[in-house]
Amino acid sequence: MKPYEHLSRSIAGHKAIITGAASGMGRATAHLFASEGAHVAVTDLDQSKCDAVAKKIAAAGYPGSALPLALDVLDANAIEARVAEIGEHFGGLDIVVNNAGFSLHAMIEDDEYPEYWDKSIAGLLTAHQRIIRAAMPYLRQSDHPRIVNIASTEGLGATPTNSPYVAAKHGVIGLTRGMAVDLGRDGITVNCICPGPIRTGITDRIPEEHKEIYAKRRVPLRRYGHPEEVAHMTLSLVLPSASFITGAVIPVDGGLTIKNG
Repeated sequence: MKPYEHLSRSIAGHKAIITGAASGMGRATAHLFASEGAHVAVTDLDQSKCDAVAKKIAAAGYPGSALPLALDVLDANAIEARVAEIGEHFGGLDIVVNNAGFSLHAMIEDDEYPEYWDKSIAGLLTAHQRIIRAAMPYLRQSDHPRIVNIASTEGLGATPTNSPYVAAKHGVIGLTRGMAVDLGRDGITVNCICPGPIRTGITDRIPEEHKEIYAKRRVPLRRYGHPEEVAHMTLSLVLPSASFITGAVIPVDGGLTIKNG
């Protein structure tokens, strides 16, 4: 019998890019990765907010580091330039976390629907593959290349007035599975997390009493989740030891998607 083989659970020294890292799940992931010794590119729309996250990471005394850079994921040229800049700064890239997101609600007859559709597909789906494409030269050189796409439980179902977002998040799951098949021969894993009701900027506008009612009615754990709980699942998927997990679609939703009624 083959002896027990130790698999590393450390990302110390690994280099990562996280989009949408100025708040919510992206910020929590940046802190967690840096606390584990990774070097993290903190990217988001607003440079000052990226700077603030990087300063807090530095002040925490983590063994890893943070590089704050503004990035608009709707800008294809900016994606290519920023990813190259990050790869050159770090001397490589091991981890891509596609987390940037927003939600635009409209019904199909609404005047703003075409605009919301185009922006949702561009920002929530097309941007993912653009970032991955830009990172591929670096990922192919990595010993433990990992891609994690953040989708949503809206990629597993649907809620009213949200079809542009729902369609984009279903697409993220399809993109994840397709890329997992394509990139598996190169040892690059591609996985997807589907957060449910999480306390982020998107859900801040929901009154607290409505959150409580929804959670008690729909979520077996009877609460909203925290960004750190999603971040820890992301960490699990990028560990060197997670080398045989690819194409997985993992809800982090307190049991929402398994509950009937």
